[in-house]
This record gives sequence, structure tokens and C-alpha cells, in this order.
Amino acid sequence: MKTLSDTDKGFVCDITLPCFSALTPEETELVRESRVQVVFRRGENLTKQGAFASYVIFIVSGFSRQYIECSNGRDYNLRIITPGEMVGLSAVFNRNTFSYSVVAVTETTGFLIEKEAIAGLVKHNGEFAFSIIRRYCEHNGRLYTSLDHVLHQQTNGRMATVLLSLEPDNFGGEDLFRYLSRRELADFAGISTEGAVKVLKSFEKDGLISLSDKSIVILNRPRLEEISRLG
Repeated sequence: MKTLSDTDKGFVCDITLPCFSALTPEETELVRESRVQVVFRRGENLTKQGAFASYVIFIVSGFSRQYIECSNGRDYNLRIITPGEMVGLSAVFNRNTFSYSVVAVTETTGFLIEKEAIAGLVKHNGEFAFSIIRRYCEHNGRLYTSLDHVLHQQTNGRMATVLLSLEPDNFGGEDLFRYLSRRELADFAGISTEGAVKVLKSFEKDGLISLSDKSIVILNRPRLEEISRLG
């Protein structure tokens, strides 16, 4: 992790998120004084499950992976976090520790903002609070959908859903497959690494995808959508 000052190349002057436009000049200055801009290298943790949480991270650029560390030694990947999102909001009001881990999939730049500053804005600025709550509910809705797939789909359906959710069109053309191992793909689907490899090979044999090292190219999207839908 590297901390950036306002004289460093790559420093971002302002936080660009619709909810911040609702802040008064005084509140905007409060955020500026309560933030530190950092760059996380690929593979570095932004948060660690169970660690003390004193800040919220606003993601400026890059993609990171949110996951739960399970007691059996396996991880379960929840989602990919994209620019414009906040990490660690639950620690502002619910508990003093992070309830999940986040690791940088690509180089990721973010603002570490003191959680007391965010809590104060939510308490005193209704428009800001409404925007934060709405985004938080949207993310929870997608999380519940993801868990529903894992609980009710068969292995092929789970992997089809994962492939469709990770395709480049969902991330501004960024090919995240080349950054993810087969085990990490398996952890998105809630299956074993061996099971994931087997399904991917089966999809390739059926002409649904093309495999080359870590690269995965979707060749037959309608068929994958059908497998995902039927589970």
C-alpha cells in the first residue's frame, strides 16, 4: 500500500460520487480533512475480516474482490467492487470490525475516510444519508441474489452465473478473468477448484467458452444464460 500526497502523480483532487454533491462546502471540507489517498497493489488487502475498522474506503479506480473467510479454511467470494463504491460502511454503524475481507484484483486507488466523518454526515445531511442507504440496499439486493444462486443452483448453473457476472462488458471492458485463478472462480460459485475446472472444460467442449491459460472468452452467451436460468 502506498500513500499519495497532493504533489504525487496520480493524486485525485476530488471525490466524485453523486452523494457527495449533496454536501455543503463545510461538509466537503470535513471529508477532505478526514481522508488519506492510497494505492493498493494487486493482491494487497484493503480490509481484513475481523480487523479493527477505523475508516471507510471510497474506491477511486481499480477492481477488488470482496470475500468471506469461512471457518473451514475456504473463502466465499461475494462480488467484485468497482470504482465509485464504498467499502466498510457496515463498520460505521454496526460494529467496530470489518465483517469481510477485500483484496485488490487490479491496482486499486482509494480514499480512506475516517468513519466518524461519514457517520456525522449521515446524521446531519438527510440527502447524503438517503443516497448512502439506497446504494447500500442495492448492494445487499445483489448479494442476496448471489446467495440464492449458490443455495439453489446445481454446479453447472452456478458456474454459468459466475461467468456471465464477470464478463468484461460488466466492468467497462476490463477482462477480470485474467486476474482470477481457477480457485477464485470456484469460490465465487461455492464449489471446489476441481469441480470448477471440470465444468469449465465441459463448457469449452460444448463450444460455450474458449479457454487459454487464465483467459476465458464467452462464445455462446444465450446458452450460458439458459444454463444459469435453469440452474
